[in-house]
Amino acid sequence: MTEIHRLLATVKRQLKLRGLTYRQVGEALDLSEPSVKRLFSTGSLTLERLAQLTKLLDMSLAELVQEVASEQAPLSHLSVQQEQELVSDTALLLVAVCVLNHWPLEKILQNYQLSEAECVQKLLRLDKISLIDVLPGNRVRLNVTRNFDWLPDGPIRLFFRELALGDFVNSPFSGQFETLDFAHGMLTRTATLQLQTKLRRLRQEFAELHKESLEVPFEQRHGTGLLLALREWEPQGFESLRKPA
Repeated sequence: MTEIHRLLATVKRQLKLRGLTYRQVGEALDLSEPSVKRLFSTGSLTLERLAQLTKLLDMSLAELVQEVASEQAPLSHLSVQQEQELVSDTALLLVAVCVLNHWPLEKILQNYQLSEAECVQKLLRLDKISLIDVLPGNRVRLNVTRNFDWLPDGPIRLFFRELALGDFVNSPFSGQFETLDFAHGMLTRTATLQLQTKLRRLRQEFAELHKESLEVPFEQRHGTGLLLALREWEPQGFESLRKPA
């Protein structure tokens, strides 16, 4: 949804709250009722018309803008249906991951086999589900909170567990900026809870470093994956040798 359409949507909600009809709006703006409907449907709104509408609502322009902002609360997660839409279209998921990592349109086009028209179409679909706002010049503004995450057992995590996890760990991890460590031991419940707390802190530190890295040029940033996993576990080969309980 564009800025002007979001503004008009807020105006319509405010009109409805005040019990004002399109006919009454038309009388106040010296327009016919069909012209008012066309104004709201096409978004052809001048600053003068907007000032007339805010006067009719007994609001200032600043109050109207503030109302728009309050109605567009940032997302901390998507719905199951929205995540399913992303995983059903690999190119759409790719563009979503790119914009969540603050890739501008030109960088997506430079690195992936998508035409500008295809990429813009994906951006508009992401706009429709309110993940982003598409701004003039096909710039993007994220509508997510700092702790935005995929649903714990949702389609996105399932997608990566089934299709991407094997690809991620299928590496010797021998590069200068690669690390793979594995530890196994016997922990108490208290020790496990303490370790889980430390892992959550590490994930938060990763998010903070990601945010700090946005300050440097795009070419100096590199897609980096961090896998954190903890569970009670015994290799299947060992488990098969256990005596029956």
